[in-house]
Amino acid sequence: MHLLQALALAVLQGASELFPVSSLGHAVVWPALLGWRLDQHGPAFLPFLVMLHLGTATALLTFFWRDWWALARGVVGLGGAHAVAEARRVLWLVIVATLPAVVVGFVLEHALRRLFGAPTLVALMLVGNGVLLAGVERLRARRPHKTLAALTPVDALVIGLWQCLALVPGFSRSGATIAGGLLRGVDHEGSAHFSFLIATPIILGATVLEVPKLLRHGAVPGMWHVAWLGAVVAGVVAWFSTAFLMRWFQRDDATRLSPFALYCVVFGLGAFGFLMAR
Repeated sequence: MHLLQALALAVLQGASELFPVSSLGHAVVWPALLGWRLDQHGPAFLPFLVMLHLGTATALLTFFWRDWWALARGVVGLGGAHAVAEARRVLWLVIVATLPAVVVGFVLEHALRRLFGAPTLVALMLVGNGVLLAGVERLRARRPHKTLAALTPVDALVIGLWQCLALVPGFSRSGATIAGGLLRGVDHEGSAHFSFLIATPIILGATVLEVPKLLRHGAVPGMWHVAWLGAVVAGVVAWFSTAFLMRWFQRDDATRLSPFALYCVVFGLGAFGFLMAR
């Protein structure tokens, strides 16, 4: 992997991980469209992507540091009784929403890895992601709104089950979890906020599992340095992406996901047609 290719993937990861357009889907499809000779089945490719995710997780921790600081204080019992109870409640919701993806990801890890070498199939999954986002906006418009503070453990579990869909490249993790929140009656801003909170343990967990593999394959010339540089670039882009999206979702209407849905459908169909005709 050349340095410019790695940096391009880092920018792509930093933006598409938070935008509901599937970072893994883009990481599979774009190299195929550009004719890059990347060994996506190689032992170092997925760990490299995970390092990019580490940069994204760091950006999320930095952006939402007040939330995580409040949760940490609540765990150890610092602050007023109400603040401690609320922090522990939110932490429990994060745990409940995280568990389904951890279990399903562990069981299906090897089967899902095969999709990294199937860009035409992943392009169709991007189309499916766009249809999902558009459909959720239509269904959600008929449901009452509630804030993130009213989220229940059942809501968190349902959102966590939606997150499992993003284990398939082409389906967005943020898109799936925001969709789950909207269908549970949470507004756009609350759904996005909770989506970004539960992204952090998922991404950090994947990093813990995959970084040792990257270390074992450190003999690949320059891979370690390229991976860290990519993580920094992905983190910077992710921080600005998060800032933009939190402002974008502050206006709660039925069009917030529509541009992303349209993009996924158009890009997915275009990529599929190009790859099939080549």
